[in-house]
Amino acid sequence: MGPFGELYERQPALADVPEGLPLVITLTSFTDAGGAAAQLNEYFRNEVRPEPLVVFNNDVLLDYRARRPLVYFDQDHLTAYRPASLTLSLAEDGLGQKFLILSGYEPDFGWESFAAAVLKLVAELEVSSATWVHAIPMPVPHTRPIGMTVSGNRRDLIDAHSAWRPHTQVPATAGHLLELRLGDTGLPVAGFVLLVPHYLGDTEHPGVAVTALEAIGLATGLSLTRDEFREASREFLAKIEQQIEGNDELHRMVQGLEERYDSYMEDSPQRSSLVNDGELPSADELAAELERFLASHPFGDDDNDGKR
Repeated sequence: MGPFGELYERQPALADVPEGLPLVITLTSFTDAGGAAAQLNEYFRNEVRPEPLVVFNNDVLLDYRARRPLVYFDQDHLTAYRPASLTLSLAEDGLGQKFLILSGYEPDFGWESFAAAVLKLVAELEVSSATWVHAIPMPVPHTRPIGMTVSGNRRDLIDAHSAWRPHTQVPATAGHLLELRLGDTGLPVAGFVLLVPHYLGDTEHPGVAVTALEAIGLATGLSLTRDEFREASREFLAKIEQQIEGNDELHRMVQGLEERYDSYMEDSPQRSSLVNDGELPSADELAAELERFLASHPFGDDDNDGKR
């Protein structure tokens, strides 16, 4: 026990969970481009009837000043206090298939203790696989499908769906640590990194949620409905196109991204990199033109469980 109590609290329902279920991990973090994890967390809260099994202790893991709780004020008094949450829950997909969700904020403290606790729970429940999704901004155009990089030890998924395979180092998230630790135990693990247009990274992009749910379905066989996100994505992209069509400079910038993307996907020896090794528009150049338009056409509220 730490100075602020136990790391998590077990709920009564934990005793009745069937063994051998897949685990889905969605933790919001500083790399949550397009609001990927935030949208997934909201979707899971509303659509798959999650039943909490384990509630992690905010006083141990959360920096309240970085993600301040909400309080509700009714004229002359406070009515409620809503802190962020991090839970392991039991859920069902559209076909009644049960699965586990570890969702909420990325811990600010105690990563190793958190990972050890997750591994203990995974062993106790004899989890069959672990799948996690997060998103990063990349110099790719919004007019092409959202690509992904797949990591972990699921060679079938890596070979079939990993569009970009870099040799690089990146700032770690708690999800990366869980992937490493779970993979070390021999558990089948897949990490999907969605590649979001860098100039839309700070917006809540519904198409990112569509791709995230598709990735989870590929790894787990779960049936997770995406129709609402698809419709919202069509509307979102149509409004972006409307803004770009009226601006020749933006149009040229996006066209340059399209050419680079298409060359990469064709494996052209002349131009075979998604990263910026030449004259490409920066995120600031594109975002500056789109910022006013997007601000006047909001596509969803911020998620209080970890968007910074």
